[in-house]
Amino acid sequence: MPIKNNNLRAILNKIINKKNITKQDSFFLVSRVNIWDLLYGAYIIREHFFDNKIHLCSIINAKSGNCSEDCKFCAQSSRHATKIKTYKLVSSKIIKEAYFKARRNKADGFSIVTSGNKLSTEEIDRLSNTVHELCSQNKTPYLCLSVGRLSPLSIAKLKESGITKCHHNLETSRSFFPKICSTHSYSERVATIVNLKKANIKVCSGGIFGLGEGWKDRIDLAFTLKDLNVDSVPLNFLMPAKGTSLDKLNLLSPMEALRIIAIFRYILPDKDIRICAGREKVLRNLQPLMFYAGATGMMIGGYLTQPGRGVADDFQMLNDLGVTD
Repeated sequence: MPIKNNNLRAILNKIINKKNITKQDSFFLVSRVNIWDLLYGAYIIREHFFDNKIHLCSIINAKSGNCSEDCKFCAQSSRHATKIKTYKLVSSKIIKEAYFKARRNKADGFSIVTSGNKLSTEEIDRLSNTVHELCSQNKTPYLCLSVGRLSPLSIAKLKESGITKCHHNLETSRSFFPKICSTHSYSERVATIVNLKKANIKVCSGGIFGLGEGWKDRIDLAFTLKDLNVDSVPLNFLMPAKGTSLDKLNLLSPMEALRIIAIFRYILPDKDIRICAGREKVLRNLQPLMFYAGATGMMIGGYLTQPGRGVADDFQMLNDLGVTD
């Protein structure tokens, strides 16, 4: 399928030749390019940088709820009257069971996720011990932590235990962030990412869409992640949870979600882009198109407070598409 839009063709040539596109290019892609041409271009970029390989990750909600932060989208905030399960940091045994379940499900990455702004020293020590036990015996799936704000001291301890990758979402743009959270700053989130990169730990960082943000916010987020040189980018779509501040918002349309994925692929051509929470409800029957839009992976086995679809269904989709996991 030839691309007739000369400007789109020029942008694609720039990307394939490893030259950065500009914000002006990005806004052109949003407003002046037919969605199917846009998706086809994203597919070309994905194939060029990643071939046909799809990455799978899985998580455990290792500490749930009772979070002091006021993120408006989050069901785990203590400011919200949601009916989720709440519990303290689970045992090492439970984490290990989830890890080996992820291995059976062929996930190449497994993340231990905890609620709250940051963990206590005692919790960091417990996780470090668990990580050390798993990393010393197993190489796949690789272990990742998503435990909120991390000091250089905590990062050093976790690195010593064997951690090579951490997750810490920016969620949205710097300018929109105060509209969804007031209990900590955007700069704090950026600082954790910078400290992780200084320690030579890979960083997984992305955002959530459908919060009421505009295209400028989405593009600004993508360029911030590019400037920080994160290693992988998870994209989530809001599933408004009853009892949260955003529970009256409508879901994004499938086509808008696909355009978001594609725009991130253009801006971040050589980064792993994984589609996570919300893909089932937002993309619905168009889920297979997320790979045509440039995604190189997805989260399987469910999310923090909401279930996903069956792992068997996800593998059937991948088999039908002829992609490799």
